[in-house]
Amino acid sequence: MAGDPALGSGRRPVAAGGLARVRVSRGGYHTRPPGPLPTLVPDPGEPRSLYDRGAVATILIVEDEFAVARGIEYALQTEGYEVAVARSGEDGLEYATTQAPDLIVLDVKLPGIDGFEVLRRLRASGSKAPVLFLTARGDEFDKVVGLELGADDYVTKPFALRELLSRIRALLRRAYGDLANAAGGRVIRHGDLVIDLERRRVQRGTRRIGLTATEFEILRHLASRPGRVFSRRELLELLRDYEALDQDEKTINVHVSHLREKIEDDPSLPQFVLTVRGAGYQFAER
Repeated sequence: MAGDPALGSGRRPVAAGGLARVRVSRGGYHTRPPGPLPTLVPDPGEPRSLYDRGAVATILIVEDEFAVARGIEYALQTEGYEVAVARSGEDGLEYATTQAPDLIVLDVKLPGIDGFEVLRRLRASGSKAPVLFLTARGDEFDKVVGLELGADDYVTKPFALRELLSRIRALLRRAYGDLANAAGGRVIRHGDLVIDLERRRVQRGTRRIGLTATEFEILRHLASRPGRVFSRRELLELLRDYEALDQDEKTINVHVSHLREKIEDDPSLPQFVLTVRGAGYQFAER
């Protein structure tokens, strides 16, 4: 990304029609100008480890300057990240608290509630997602306040995209260790099903799903290796150290049945946890 233009060097007027707040496929919010936007396609000859794995990190950008937000979005997309963009503090806070992104790029100066208040409410809600602040050059007060409120890092405007990407990668590694680059990742997504491995949370869209410890462990093992068939005996062995189960493999059938009732639209026609007759269970491939 040689010769990156500096982003955030000044505000540009927004074209007539403004930016529209619209729904996106994963249930979050995305901002775009009127009319279609080009789609980025990764170079097949270039290694893209994040594209190759079953789940990728999701990054939320909360930024009201269209040029800045779009530049960051393009850069992150080409690196293989899932990206959501919000134009205001309220939209960003709603997305962050319902969709649990893996990292948040948060501008300090926002319409409505500012970045400080967004961060304060996020931390009060229990969110531990890494937050990288975008601040004005030379504004030491913003930097100090942001870090004291729980921000993990900051970048001053104008900035080079290369530096921003480097800081984002470092924050992901620091927060999630090897999982930041490992297959399966810390958050597994399949359609609108989201499995947060660290916080042990499961969602369908914006609906939180309560699972028992055993149900979560079954789902975690299956979803971490889509398409791989696990026998009932294998699942029983994997769960022995987590919860005392009796020797009957049919116990697994009961837990899977309860799991399906909670995560499937129609438990009799499952789309996530599939039965392989005579063999066991598998998580659906994409």
